[in-house]
Amino acid sequence: MELWDVYDEGRRKTGKTHVRGVPMEEGEYHLISDIWVVDGLGNVLITRRHPKKAYGLMWECSGGSVLEGETSLQGAVRELAEETGIHVREEDLNLIHTIQCKDRFVDTYITRQEVSVEDLTLQPEEVVDAKFVTFHELLAMWDQGIVVPKTRFLLYKDSICAFITPPS
Repeated sequence: MELWDVYDEGRRKTGKTHVRGVPMEEGEYHLISDIWVVDGLGNVLITRRHPKKAYGLMWECSGGSVLEGETSLQGAVRELAEETGIHVREEDLNLIHTIQCKDRFVDTYITRQEVSVEDLTLQPEEVVDAKFVTFHELLAMWDQGIVVPKTRFLLYKDSICAFITPPS
């Protein structure tokens, strides 16, 4: 049973916990951490969702729900390790976007890691494939409708591009 801390609309903990899978009450929120990984060549890691999950077989960045007692950063570190086997420190993650959605706050992070697909250990119940793509390939895949999150991506895609190609 996965438990989440419950937050109010001001992103303050309410002191309540929530069981995953049960609909949240109106005005209650939980945290999600998403993590984009960029390799040493400036390519972006995308993973393919398990077919039995919502948006099955679509491509995405790593991420998931922050567990009870975790911060957003701690959840990001844990999710990245669980889904890909990539171990990072909190200070390796750069927050590029935060948004409040229907019943969640989503924090999106980015990190540069010297890893290859061969270095990954995929979590079989979550991830069925992984690959590195160029930013332009990622944009083309998004245009094809095979990358999630569908709409949030537009809000921070420029931040990913800037991270990949810092000003000279």
